[in-house]
Amino acid sequence: MPNSTPNPILNVMPAYVRLEAVRMLRNKRYIIFVVAFPVGFYLLYSNLWGDQTDASTGVRGSVALMVSMAAYGALAASIMSTAVPWSQERQTGWLRQLQITPMPNWAIIVTKVITSLLLVLPALLLVVLAAVLTQHVSLPAGQWAALIAVMWAGTIPFAALGLVIGSLVPPDTAQPLAVIGMFGLALLGGLWFPADMLPGVLRSVAHVLPSYDYAELGQRIVAGQAPRAAAVGGILAWGAALCTLAIAAYRRATARA
Repeated sequence: MPNSTPNPILNVMPAYVRLEAVRMLRNKRYIIFVVAFPVGFYLLYSNLWGDQTDASTGVRGSVALMVSMAAYGALAASIMSTAVPWSQERQTGWLRQLQITPMPNWAIIVTKVITSLLLVLPALLLVVLAAVLTQHVSLPAGQWAALIAVMWAGTIPFAALGLVIGSLVPPDTAQPLAVIGMFGLALLGGLWFPADMLPGVLRSVAHVLPSYDYAELGQRIVAGQAPRAAAVGGILAWGAALCTLAIAAYRRATARA
């Protein structure tokens, strides 16, 4: 007779995800910086340059800006929803409480990443909605599906980066580090202006950052082009490296706790 005993991990994880998501949605800092700002920037920039067309790709400025601002919002949401809350939980002893639950370390990390992915959706979808309603952006259904899926899953490296920050430094340091990381990745990754406008050394740095590959994936999808293998490989490599580092940093933090 098959074993019908429910898995305690599967029982705990959904409740933990729900708790984390509700807590972040009540955070005014999250609402302002990672939801309102990207939409506001898109409305401003699209009214200034939305009618321009990229000569090399034929993509309207309003479409390219949609990708850039959605990428910025998603990147910011993934970092801000992990770095500071994780650091606060470590300082208050919440991580020690989690260690006495049935959830193993890997499940706690996975739950945080899942929560981050859920919190990315408002920042991502509201920019898309603003583009459709204000600039009448229209794409084939297949391109919409590919764009949302790739830009959603592509935030995993940034969520892992937030967990690394939260595991290693106290909350009063995690906040500025998260902001610096968020703006630095956005600036150098070409989310606010093309990375090719940067001086030589910074341009070389930009091309190896996950934010550069992340933005490029979205821009190629809206241009009707296949993603470059190098960009896909870059995101996967950064994701694997940062997730591994996040697990190691979490173990170090809980060992000290």
